[in-house]
Amino acid sequence: MTQQARKEQLGNVAEIMRDYVEHKTTHQTQTTMTVPTASYTSQEQFDREMDRVFKKVPLMLAFTAELPNPGDFKAMDAAGMPVLINRDKHGAVRAFLNVCAHRGAPVAPEGHGNCPVFVCKYHGWSYGQDGRLRAVSEQRTFGDIDKAQRGLRQMPCEERAGMIFVCLDPAGSIDLDDYFQGYLGDFEDLDFANWHYVGSRTIHGANWKIAFDGYLEGYHFSSLHPETIHPRTPSNCMHYEGFGPNMRIGFPQHEISNLLKDHPREEWGTRENHGYDFVRILFPNVSIFVAPEITQVAQLFPGPTPDSNRTVLNYLRRDPPRDEEDAKRLEGFCDFFRNVTYEEDYLIGMEIQKGLESGAHETLVFGKNERGNQYFHEWVNWYVAGDENAPKPEM
Repeated sequence: MTQQARKEQLGNVAEIMRDYVEHKTTHQTQTTMTVPTASYTSQEQFDREMDRVFKKVPLMLAFTAELPNPGDFKAMDAAGMPVLINRDKHGAVRAFLNVCAHRGAPVAPEGHGNCPVFVCKYHGWSYGQDGRLRAVSEQRTFGDIDKAQRGLRQMPCEERAGMIFVCLDPAGSIDLDDYFQGYLGDFEDLDFANWHYVGSRTIHGANWKIAFDGYLEGYHFSSLHPETIHPRTPSNCMHYEGFGPNMRIGFPQHEISNLLKDHPREEWGTRENHGYDFVRILFPNVSIFVAPEITQVAQLFPGPTPDSNRTVLNYLRRDPPRDEEDAKRLEGFCDFFRNVTYEEDYLIGMEIQKGLESGAHETLVFGKNERGNQYFHEWVNWYVAGDENAPKPEM
């Protein structure tokens, strides 16, 4: 799809959302859907999600803006896997397991940095930017070793549209065109690759799906966010589009009709944040909200047990801080978004976790108006089932 075609599609969605607000309705599917409460508490379910979802699909683990220069790297924990992503001197991006081939220690400290060689802090073995073992400390006394067989374990990795995707299975593969069904064009249109990375905040909460469910609907805006989100965005007014297992969720603003009426219909697709907003979902664990002031990208990683998650809230902006005052203002926005996400969404998520573990109900129900949640759980179920010949969910 061309950029012009995407613009026209967004304009069509804007018109649909305007009608939702004017008629006080929302996107609806044919029926409600029940999900077993054990989906959020079962160790067996959790293990299958780790093996068949998080270790198989392409995960968005970093931004081009985090590794803009040759030699830049990012070391992190992703679903319990120690990951090292780096950009070599030619600009190519690679991903490795951050594990020395000698005794298993990390070769790079967690966080961001820049270096030409990765050196294990345990015994000083060193690796090049291509992951090859370059030197064994005091090899004369260590003994013979085939360096070609002792490099860092590489994982499938691809950089696209300002984001870096990694498959946590070294024997796996990545096909972003098939997986995203043209959806990454949204981020190319936004010129996401040239944005500025502001920083991140980390919060912790309940089961990763409990937390993620909250990003997929606006049914709760008036009751849970009466002073933060609801003044801008009506409750229970959403539009859903599917791109493979990924989604674009539209949220019209209360004033969408007034904000669009003075603009030609052909320009409505360019009015994001000026009448409507989008939350862009990258299955299984990323939610992206492009706001006028700053963009929040939430990466949800399952915790070590089914009842916990670790969420990294990343913040980006189209341009770097103009001065010290602007930088301080950006940090304030980061704190504000973090506080709203944690205090208004994650705290109730932990209460939900306790409720589900009580055994009060065997199932939960998602309404016809909560199609995003239904679609997400349908795809989780599809991957967990492990039958690639089974029909895939459709929006």
